[in-house]
Amino acid sequence: MRHLKLLLAILILTSINAISQNTLQNNAGQRILSSENKGITLGGYAQIDYNEYDGSKAGKLDVHRMVLLFGYKFNDKVSFLTEIELEHVKEIYVEQAFLKYKAKENLNILAGLMLVPMGIINEYHEPTTYYGVERPNVDKYIVPTTWRELGVGVSGTINSASLKYQVYVFNGFKSFADGEGVLRGIDGLRKGRQKGAESVINNANLSAKLDYYGIQGLRLGISGYFGKTQTDDIAIEGSQVGVSMLGFDARYRLKNFQLRGQYITTTLKDTEDYNLLIGSDLGSKMDGFYAEAAYNFPLKGVEVLTPFVRYENYNTHAKTEGTLAVNNAFDRNELILGLNYKVANGAAFKVDYQFVNNEEYGSDTAKQFNAGVAIWF
Repeated sequence: MRHLKLLLAILILTSINAISQNTLQNNAGQRILSSENKGITLGGYAQIDYNEYDGSKAGKLDVHRMVLLFGYKFNDKVSFLTEIELEHVKEIYVEQAFLKYKAKENLNILAGLMLVPMGIINEYHEPTTYYGVERPNVDKYIVPTTWRELGVGVSGTINSASLKYQVYVFNGFKSFADGEGVLRGIDGLRKGRQKGAESVINNANLSAKLDYYGIQGLRLGISGYFGKTQTDDIAIEGSQVGVSMLGFDARYRLKNFQLRGQYITTTLKDTEDYNLLIGSDLGSKMDGFYAEAAYNFPLKGVEVLTPFVRYENYNTHAKTEGTLAVNNAFDRNELILGLNYKVANGAAFKVDYQFVNNEEYGSDTAKQFNAGVAIWF
């Protein structure tokens, strides 16, 4: 509850003196699909990182991700988007692949492999759209980004109310397959993402999001995801877990000042039976939030230097069922201080320093220096 109160306080502060105006934002896929050109449209983004833990004698350099997007517009109503990602130079994924049909001016039908609309980063994860070398860990351990699944749904806008809506039916997380369970306490649902790869489905899951964009510089979102995990053998009792996830997010810009906040909470049902079946330590509740402030200092041309600060708290063991004890090491918090140097529209250099703690008795603060290059075109 204290996390929700903090986010609500951010929203109230950011609403002061705002002026009514529509301000919709596009991610890479939406930008390509909005192209007026028929035929093929190309795009992409990339992230190159350097990470060095405090006290380490060596750092790690990594082409974290290189992504190519291909859009094809058949006609004014029908288009297709696919996103192909290479991670760490050696892992290849299809991150999106869906058909979009414009049924009416403010009603689209979509089907295929799509992003689940939860929070901010899962939909807007291009590296120039957020501060910090790495994505927020709330969006890694609680959401978990990049979260995409196979499904069908509708999207559109209600301009009279300044609302964007999305409603989908997806296949869910995989919890049990080939005689083994995959979910655990340290990272919750993350290893259950099926990513469209020969996905198992025996339960349809509902995903929905509303975004309000009727105030200049302000974007508010509420999202939900409800259903059950998937198993390749429903006869095995305890192999499935119920999932209820709620998210609240806010972004605000007033001239050069920016605020961003997010709160995600997830309740998992039947985790006691699941843990007994596979010998796991999956928690029955997970939650997390972050609050971020940044200020832009314009330089020459389009160049901008932006210092920022972000505080995160995320806990994959907020509650547990049965005799499973809460692991305080899974209750983590971070303070990130950094600089973002935008050198062109779609190109930036980044540096930041992280202080990471957890609630386990006697644990020390871990420190990490990060630097990187961010590209989006």
